[in-house]
Amino acid sequence: MNVGSAKKAAADWVTNHASRTEGYRGAYFSGSTAVLPDEAELPASSDVDVMIVTAEAAPPLKPGKFIHRDALLEASYISWHQLASAEEVLTNYHLANGFRTNTIIADPTGHLHSLQAEVSRLFARRPWVRRRCLNVREKIENGLRAIDTAAPLHDLLTSWLFPTGVTTHLILVAALRNPTVRLRYLAAREVLESCGQESLYLELLELLGCAHLTAERTERHLDELARTFDAAAAASRTPFFFSSNISPASRPIAIDGSRELIRRGFHREAIFWIAATFARCHKILAADAPREQQQLLPAFEAVIADLGIRSREDFLSRAAEGIGFLPRLWEAAESIMANNAEIQPGD
Repeated sequence: MNVGSAKKAAADWVTNHASRTEGYRGAYFSGSTAVLPDEAELPASSDVDVMIVTAEAAPPLKPGKFIHRDALLEASYISWHQLASAEEVLTNYHLANGFRTNTIIADPTGHLHSLQAEVSRLFARRPWVRRRCLNVREKIENGLRAIDTAAPLHDLLTSWLFPTGVTTHLILVAALRNPTVRLRYLAAREVLESCGQESLYLELLELLGCAHLTAERTERHLDELARTFDAAAAASRTPFFFSSNISPASRPIAIDGSRELIRRGFHREAIFWIAATFARCHKILAADAPREQQQLLPAFEAVIADLGIRSREDFLSRAAEGIGFLPRLWEAAESIMANNAEIQPGD
């Protein structure tokens, strides 16, 4: 299926389903596929992200991933209040990229189009780029300072892993690139190699703890994840915000997409999402199949050990390393911004 057909399927779902929900205020495409040409082939390991704007101050649990008219979609809700002004969107590094170009599916009030025009006009202005970079830096630091070593192991890993992985987003935001989720390390690698900062990329891998990993070892972890994934998908009953990511429909992304990366030579780039998916599977299993979780726990612990973490206290020391790395990372981001010809002066 090409991107254009997948987007038509998404628009059909918005018209016939999302638009009928309480508080509906419009919809737009987000994520990496939003800006791909319609004729491009949509990889089996990709979905189409759809943001549903709702008047609800506290949006409901997102629909997540599902198949509609043969296209894999991922739908999420966003509150109308988060999109109240261009200034709020321009400062939020996750939201701003979705309005850089016109990816609006439906706009019954007209607000989304006027918002998009203003965000697009100011998106590449240096002060706003810098504010978004500061937004990324704060997210890293706040996350790494909030680690609770008393949390269950799957939650503990997640609390360290995600802010550590957000280090790649600082590079991507400075380069005006989409802060992608699953492929964040590969995207950051491309940026850093293009500006001659390969050594910094190695430091990012060392911070994650995967610089030494071999392709064979990573694929072994993926094989174990596949077993865990299938068990969690079958057992899943308790709703979590990520539940649809651990489902048969999402298996091509979580498992096949990671295997594709490994076989292309990007095994170190694959380990972030392998570890994140392991943690999510174990959260589901802890809630819905605790006995099976205990049986599958050694494989999860092996991934964590291969990231260099062998005790709960290690999470704190690794978080401290991440915080200590921020000045070096910020210096690199400043350099990328200073040498980025797309970034414009002005307010």
